[in-house]
Amino acid sequence: MIYPIVAYGDPVLKEVAEDIPQDYPNLKELVEDMYATMYHAHGVGLAAPQIGKSIRLFVIDSEPMMDEGDEGKGVKKAFINAEIVEEDGEEWGFEEGCLSIPGVREVVYRPERIVIRYFDEDWNEHEDTYDGMTARVIQHEYDHIEGVLFTDLVSGLKKRLIKNKLSKISRGEVDADYKMNFVGLSKKR
Repeated sequence: MIYPIVAYGDPVLKEVAEDIPQDYPNLKELVEDMYATMYHAHGVGLAAPQIGKSIRLFVIDSEPMMDEGDEGKGVKKAFINAEIVEEDGEEWGFEEGCLSIPGVREVVYRPERIVIRYFDEDWNEHEDTYDGMTARVIQHEYDHIEGVLFTDLVSGLKKRLIKNKLSKISRGEVDADYKMNFVGLSKKR
């Protein structure tokens, strides 16, 4: 199933998501649907709040973000009840975008390395270290389950410059090549 992506302005994107219990119904199916939705929208990550579910789940596939020579080093994985336990290394800037905020891209600075504890869809616990682009994709999706958007991490000047674009997105005045849900609007676009 392909879900519509929740657009900027929906309160679910600003909530801290709830932990998922082990008996959560149809979790594996939800994970597969999230991958399908992410690929359909040409994304490299998708968090459950972006499909209207305020639960601590996100999926990533960082392979498309790998530099030439690093092919095959991307990570495709689901993260359940994740907690970043450490961030270190030099912060580096990279232009990020978001499926919930189409047409807006800004440079965001993030630490180069993370340690994250999480469960996979079979409820196996992991604590892994990631760096570079995979760490960045994870940090971006992790922020979603913490109620943080990449636009929250840019400078005050940049926020003022993109304010009009964000307002238009929240009103449904945006072109995206995937279905979106807009808060307060009865139709999906």
